[in-house]
Amino acid sequence: MLSKALFGTMDYSRVFAMTFASIYPHYITKAEKKGKTKEEVDLLICWLTGYDEQGLQKQIDDQNDLTAFFGMAPELNPNASKITGVVCGVRVEEVEDPLMQKIRYMDKLIDELARGKKMESILRK
Repeated sequence: MLSKALFGTMDYSRVFAMTFASIYPHYITKAEKKGKTKEEVDLLICWLTGYDEQGLQKQIDDQNDLTAFFGMAPELNPNASKITGVVCGVRVEEVEDPLMQKIRYMDKLIDELARGKKMESILRK
């Protein structure tokens, strides 16, 4: 997961430069430790970003950083603004930088999955 030190700073350039491929395995590991699957992680990321499985894999293969990952995302889910709560001590709905907020949304979805929240609830249905 992205560290608290990186999330707590106002200069997000180090976070934005991280490749999606470098954080993706951490999301999977976090979910699997709690009995969840890679497929569930993929479902959440695709729901948030609009990528399909092939598009998600391309982002991993191309080693795109988070700026490019979200910049090329087909469409942020219109219900993403319903994602609320705290990640690393910061409320995701209060994050001012649009890219950092999207990163926190993604992190929050994985946190909710790992905590055993029902998929319908995570997907804001």
